[in-house]
Amino acid sequence: MFESRKRHHCLFLGTAAGFALLFAPRAAWADEQPAQPIVVTGLPLDPPVSATAYDQQVIDAQRLRSSASGRIEDALSAVAGFQQFRRSDSRSANPTSQGVTLRALGGNASSRSLVLLDGVPMADPFFGHIPLSALAPERLVRARVTRGGGSGAFGAGAVAGTIELDSAGAGDLGLFEGAVMADDRGETALSGSLAPRLGSGFAVASARWDRGQGFWTTPASQRVAASARARYESWSASLRGVAPLTSEIELQARALVYDDHRTLRFSGADSSSSGQDASLRLVGRGAWRFELLGYIQARDYSNVVISATNFKKTLDQRATPSTGWGGKAELRPPVGGAHALRVGADWRGADGTMYEDAYSTVTGRITARRNAGGRNADLGFYADDDWTIGALTLTGGARADRWSITDGHFHEANAAGAVTIDNRFADRNGWAASFRGGALLALGRGLTLRGSAYSGLRQPTLNELYRPFTVFPVSTRANAALGNERLVGFEAGFDFAPGDAFRISLTGFDNQVRHAIANVTIATNLRERRNVDAIRARGLELGAMARLGPVRFDGSLAWTDSKVRASGASLALDGKRPAQTPRLAASATLAWQPRDGWRVATTVKHTGMQYEDDLQVDVLAAATTLDAFVEVPLRTGVSLLLRGENLTDTDVVTRNVAGSIDLGTPRTLWAGLRVALPR
Repeated sequence: MFESRKRHHCLFLGTAAGFALLFAPRAAWADEQPAQPIVVTGLPLDPPVSATAYDQQVIDAQRLRSSASGRIEDALSAVAGFQQFRRSDSRSANPTSQGVTLRALGGNASSRSLVLLDGVPMADPFFGHIPLSALAPERLVRARVTRGGGSGAFGAGAVAGTIELDSAGAGDLGLFEGAVMADDRGETALSGSLAPRLGSGFAVASARWDRGQGFWTTPASQRVAASARARYESWSASLRGVAPLTSEIELQARALVYDDHRTLRFSGADSSSSGQDASLRLVGRGAWRFELLGYIQARDYSNVVISATNFKKTLDQRATPSTGWGGKAELRPPVGGAHALRVGADWRGADGTMYEDAYSTVTGRITARRNAGGRNADLGFYADDDWTIGALTLTGGARADRWSITDGHFHEANAAGAVTIDNRFADRNGWAASFRGGALLALGRGLTLRGSAYSGLRQPTLNELYRPFTVFPVSTRANAALGNERLVGFEAGFDFAPGDAFRISLTGFDNQVRHAIANVTIATNLRERRNVDAIRARGLELGAMARLGPVRFDGSLAWTDSKVRASGASLALDGKRPAQTPRLAASATLAWQPRDGWRVATTVKHTGMQYEDDLQVDVLAAATTLDAFVEVPLRTGVSLLLRGENLTDTDVVTRNVAGSIDLGTPRTLWAGLRVALPR
């Protein structure tokens, strides 16, 4: 374990030092070139027009920063259909349950939606969850959410859509911005960023620290002496630099470090996650546009499981070091005429091992020591072309992925060190093809019709393949024989935007994830990860925006009929709704901005009834919550912030196992100050 950690940190430090040495002299060089103005943005290449052939919504910086909780998952839930495996946010959930999905295509805790930060996949290399506490909304300039759409140029893993997060640059931030908040439970949040211009480039250094005693996730009627509040403490720091190499080429470098600690349900049931990420991206905006990206990630996770019957430690998942690495190269040549061509390749790898000790709840001694892990990799090649014929735009693309699953193992020894299990799993690899195509027809007066069909690929995570786990009293087995998930889907809809003050969109879709990985009940309190025949989701998605003077309305609604198709040993699931997937989700925000610096907003969110388990035994009731956000300028550069979460104090059930319940965030009131210094 210690050698693995040392290797992870060496990889990170080596990469960070490399991009720092590369960036520093370039900034100085750019400062010496006054011949022509150079503008750097820190953003990727603009998405092609054909991107709107898919159901897409953009959340701007203002909406990202004015959520009631101040957390990224809350901001993203403005797009109905966005969900984590559980309804808990990143203060009170186990990190491994933070799998992100769209279109009710869930069923287990792995992410079926691809989340990118400045082009880099953010999923944990071992578990597949997203480190939401490290993704601070105040660091972002926008979030682009594409529901469906397949893999294409985004890379493998986007079977339920893609969420692209773009970091804010110096042009989006003041020289200094900071905020301090406290709530009615005495919890605090502190954040700040410094964004100086360096020659023709810029740097952004930012940090955030959240801590608190947390709330009671256990209802009062079910608390025992061992029950504990959902205590949390997390911090993250980011350093980003952008420098021009020429008037058309810019270099973007980013480093992210984070650490997170949480307690869930019982005293001693502590989890932690940490990470160190580094990336370099080269963007060319000339006639031959291109992007080159390389990244490396070092992550770790630990978790202590406490028995719900005698409240003693049963399992210590003491470490799960993992490494993610990869890159992307995309070229957009000037093919001329009415065509826009993209060709490229991307590569991803994940390597990790979990180390855990099982304990006797009678003697308190170790009964078994286990380690398990392996390596996954994917090399993809893709090409997309858009062809504009007057008011009609046709788009089509193909992708080929060479995937591999290697070095899989599960090892167990008893307390004396004698080996009891030593499984080595056969290596596997293969090719998979994905396709997508669509059409846009502009009818004039702001009305556009669109339609598309697509396919995609997701490999099982190392966690799904090799790591068993327990959410007491239910144990879930891993399955080293799991196959890849395959998406096949189509959608059609329209966008109507006659002006900047009004926009409405409607999409009907039919998506199917074949060989979907689900946690399948095989005995009382025992499940196993298995490929079922498919999860099929059909539904409607509605988005709307209307602005009248200082008042703005934003709304999103998703109605989805999602069902499992299963046969053979999993036949009991056939026709049932996947676990943790609601039929209806909606969000509506009404904001008032009478003048610059002012903002008053209220948000209503509704999540429909869903089931805790695959057999639809335990119900999570529907929940509707009301949030609020207020910002009032006090003087130049200083604003008062007020936030209210779940103002109606609705009971949001996040877990229900045979009547044993966890609850989500109760009514929480925040107050604080924001300081912004202009350049």
